[in-house]
This record gives sequence, structure tokens and C-alpha cells, in this order.
Amino acid sequence: MISHGNKVARLHRPADQRKALLRNLTTDLLRYGRITTTMARAKAMRKPVEHMIQLGKDGGDHKKRQAEAYVYDKELVAALFEQAPARYADRTGGYTRIVRTLRRRGDNAEMAIIELV
Repeated sequence: MISHGNKVARLHRPADQRKALLRNLTTDLLRYGRITTTMARAKAMRKPVEHMIQLGKDGGDHKKRQAEAYVYDKELVAALFEQAPARYADRTGGYTRIVRTLRRRGDNAEMAIIELV
């Protein structure tokens, strides 16, 4: 089937594996602040990461439960909800930065560093 108008990056995985991959990458980025991955994965994970930070900025119990349902670490979510309002108070979006790096040696895949701004 042709996916006209479908903007979801499939990342060559079934839906359940793709969702788990994005949840793992999002959790790791929020934990470490900077990770190295392929360019396609970095672009795909930008949206969920920015959504989690926006939930942290908004605050509230319902938003916290939404973030806990996506991020694997509940203590990380608690830290995000404490630090995000102060850290990103002057920003309305654009919480991540993608920087291209050298291509991967084995398969020549485009690599990137994605980091929190």
C-alpha cells in the first residue's frame, strides 16, 4: 500500500516495535540529555520528546499521568515535572537540537546527535 499523506516515519519496523523504540529513545534522551542515533530515528523521536517536555511545563496530575504512561521511568517523569517549567519558561517549542555527525562505519547510515536545548 502507498502511504499518501502519512507523515509517520515507519523506521522499517512493525508498529509495536516502532512505538517501543520511540519510547526507549525518548526515555534515554530525557535521562541523559544527549544521545547519538541515526538521523531518521532522531527526526522521528523529536515529536514525542517535545510533547513530554510540554506536558512537564503545563504541570498537573492528568498531564503527569499521560507522561508516566509514555516514559518508562516514573522518577524521571517526576524530575521532568520539577525542572521543565523553570528550564523552558521562555521557550514555546524547539526543545531539542539535532546535529549531524559522521556516517556510521558499518552501513554508512546518517548519524546524528540529538540533545535537549
